[in-house]
Amino acid sequence: MTKTPPEPLAPVSLAGRYVELVPLSEDHHDGLQNAVRDGELWRLWYTSAPSPEEMTGEIRRRLALQALGTMLPFTVIDRSRNRVAGMTTYMNVDTVGPRVEIGSTWTAQSVQKTGLNTEAKLLLLTHAFDTLDCLAVEFRTHFLNQQSRRAIERLGARLDGVLRCHQRAKDGTLRDTCVYSIVPSEWPAVRSHLTWQLDRPRL
Repeated sequence: MTKTPPEPLAPVSLAGRYVELVPLSEDHHDGLQNAVRDGELWRLWYTSAPSPEEMTGEIRRRLALQALGTMLPFTVIDRSRNRVAGMTTYMNVDTVGPRVEIGSTWTAQSVQKTGLNTEAKLLLLTHAFDTLDCLAVEFRTHFLNQQSRRAIERLGARLDGVLRCHQRAKDGTLRDTCVYSIVPSEWPAVRSHLTWQLDRPRL
């Protein structure tokens, strides 16, 4: 008998050693404000992090997209400090595939380039492939955001192509969007690589 995967937009909590991803809630507002101030992330022109003043609207925007069936938003919790560290989502959800994009992600500067981010991606990918049985998981980023592109490529995702003049950035400039993906045949190697990154000693 073929197993029917769960609905991709069903709220779920995903926990590891370093991070817990919990369904986004308006109760997380103050913690998210504190997290985005860590590094003043909204000032980076190539990111989509909201300013502290925009946080209420951003939470409600994401929850509205969840209600429409196109997004499943998470709050990122730093387990070592038991505090909110950012936001991430399954977005542009295709429930027929199923197929999801992992995006609209930002984390406090103090937890960037740590095991928290690697484990968050591992948790999201594991749920997408092993539980939801996705055909593919996408990642998208600005063509000029070299830091983000390198991070996506380190996950093992492959570049599908570049969408030229795809959308306008928040400063009004036109954005070329790089589209990456991981497919089921690549997932075992990607999982092993991310697990190795988490398990190796850190200097």
